[in-house]
Amino acid sequence: MTAPLHEASAGEATATVDGAPDAPGTPGNSGTPGKTIEGRSPLRIAWNRLKRDKLALAGACVVVFLIFVAVFAPVIVALLGHPPDEFHEDQIDPLFGTPVGSWGGINADFLFGVEPVNGRDVFSRIVYGARISLLVAFLAALFAVFLGTLLGIVAGFFGGWIDAVLSRIMDVMLAFPQLLFTIALVSVLPNELLGLDGSGVRIAALVLVIGFFGWPYIGRIVRAQTLSLRNREYVEAAQSLGAGRFYILVRELLPNLVAPITVYSTLMIPTNILTEAALSFLGAGVKPPTASWGQMLSKAVNTYESDPLFMVIPGLAIFITVLAFNLFGDGVRDAFDPKGSR
Repeated sequence: MTAPLHEASAGEATATVDGAPDAPGTPGNSGTPGKTIEGRSPLRIAWNRLKRDKLALAGACVVVFLIFVAVFAPVIVALLGHPPDEFHEDQIDPLFGTPVGSWGGINADFLFGVEPVNGRDVFSRIVYGARISLLVAFLAALFAVFLGTLLGIVAGFFGGWIDAVLSRIMDVMLAFPQLLFTIALVSVLPNELLGLDGSGVRIAALVLVIGFFGWPYIGRIVRAQTLSLRNREYVEAAQSLGAGRFYILVRELLPNLVAPITVYSTLMIPTNILTEAALSFLGAGVKPPTASWGQMLSKAVNTYESDPLFMVIPGLAIFITVLAFNLFGDGVRDAFDPKGSR
């Protein structure tokens, strides 16, 4: 009675040796026939976590849509709207200066209605306003990330008096009144500068000022991360093999700083959008007739009682854009740092 059992066991053992998978738990085996465990990079692991975050993916879809709208603004306006600087007096009540019809003059020709008094197409100005907000936000974030990463990694790696000087500069920059300085700077800017004119000068000034005052935030993060990484085993191994400081900074430390830099960059962009909108609201943004969401809100202050929709539409544009970037940024942060996720 026992012999067949022994034969079956021997047969199973032979099948295992001849090609069946090893027992679960052995190295290089996932427990499924024909499959082996594959190594995954940190970026791939973070991407797998990000794919499971539905809110972050929804925010990413909105961000991609906004970028698409900003890039193809002329095509979209040509198909669905009117030139952003074109006046439509026939859409304005001559007695009260308000849009003809209800809901701010919304109809088949003017999807978001028209501006009070002048009758410009609100839809076209929202689309072109996305260009200004995203352009300033992305370029300012890029400038801040570059400067903050460079000075932060230098301060953290070299330490000593270099770290002390750069840290005090960061403290001074964080305490400086950015808003007042920007308003004062824009008020004295010439109309033409370095080949730029009008709104081009204002956009360049906004990018430089917002980026310059934003780099200490990411600089402090990079400095703190560098302080914790410079004494790791792989850095000491590179030093023992004769690697120079530049090699260690670029090949050993910088790749390990990609995650915090990426996370903070995605969270910096919505802050820059709000800053640009606030400056445009105060008159320190782009010059009319260039469209800007903050500028539209500023004009709506005088007409919100008679035409509240003119304030609601650019306000919603800012709200949705900032919310989408924040959701995406939170998802990226949770993907790279699951222990600190909500």
